[in-house]
Amino acid sequence: MDIFLEYAKAFLCGGLLCLLGQLLIDKTSLTPARILVAYVVSGVVLGGLGLYKYVVEFGGAGATVPLTGFGYLLAKGVQKAVSEHGVLGALTGGVTAAAGGITAAIFFGYLVALIFKPKSKS
Repeated sequence: MDIFLEYAKAFLCGGLLCLLGQLLIDKTSLTPARILVAYVVSGVVLGGLGLYKYVVEFGGAGATVPLTGFGYLLAKGVQKAVSEHGVLGALTGGVTAAAGGITAAIFFGYLVALIFKPKSKS
């Protein structure tokens, strides 16, 4: 029963983030790219203020997998690097923390580009 509750909370949290994104697409003139950037920036800001950790504690993967979770990861990486290396950590911490995800995105993006042949829209 405990694992079911964990999955349900992750589904609820991730679903609410997706619902908010869909509402922004449907009800505003914001482009999807701007919404994605807003999600990352909001994750950084909320992570920097120490507020997003409560969302992560509640939602687990439902909070860490979406783009807000990427922003939160960047903020955590910067905080850790600044505490260990000083001001230089502000420039290197976020990328260091997210290096695994960035590498996977580049690798799998390249792999998919090799497999599929894109076609222009008619």
